[in-house]
Amino acid sequence: MYHMIKPHTSGKFRGLRVSPDMFEKQIIYLANNGWHFFTMSELIIQKDNLPNKSVAITFDDGYEDNYTNAFEILKKYNAKATIYLVVDRFDREWSSKRKAKNSSGELKNESKLTNEQIKQMLQSNLIEIGSHTLTHDNLPTLDTESKKQEIQESKKAIEDEFDIECNSFCYPFGLYDNQDIQLVQQSGYSSATTTKAGISDITKANLFELDRITVSGKDNFLAFVLKLRHGKRGVRK
Repeated sequence: MYHMIKPHTSGKFRGLRVSPDMFEKQIIYLANNGWHFFTMSELIIQKDNLPNKSVAITFDDGYEDNYTNAFEILKKYNAKATIYLVVDRFDREWSSKRKAKNSSGELKNESKLTNEQIKQMLQSNLIEIGSHTLTHDNLPTLDTESKKQEIQESKKAIEDEFDIECNSFCYPFGLYDNQDIQLVQQSGYSSATTTKAGISDITKANLFELDRITVSGKDNFLAFVLKLRHGKRGVRK
């Protein structure tokens, strides 16, 4: 689980920013150590016949650096990835939806992917676009109709705009309840990811509550390697 691939800043959300050099080092490690790259949809379709070392790289939210920085690295090593896109992502402050004190505007001011950039990435056949809802709202706090709008309308909007199937979903902030799981299933998605740290056995796990390995900008390279083995936080700077 990544968010941004860009140099660190002094802001509150430093952990969401993995430097391009570190990201390339991580991708090189995966490529040189026999890992096979899949989009989330591919991972689900092939879940009963996957190589032992199978990995799905995911990006949450839809930051522009996913195109300007990460995409070039992914192409260089023929690595696939899934971007969980917030449909209404421009000039929107969603940090406070989790905690009111997070309303600094730091993430709002980050440049977001344009639809044209997304279309260019889709043409590479390396990138899948999944849904991260319409507005990155806090799903458990919403009424049923609002939940449906966030989950269902985001799928439709992505499919209509990019002429693709949107099969993968990601819960904003990793926050969800049983009703959210049901709505995601009923809406026609094939999987949903959480922010729970861990490695899911995809042949046995609930496909609508999948764990992920959090890759933080605060981690050094050893922490990345340890997380690949254990799914949990290792050594930090």
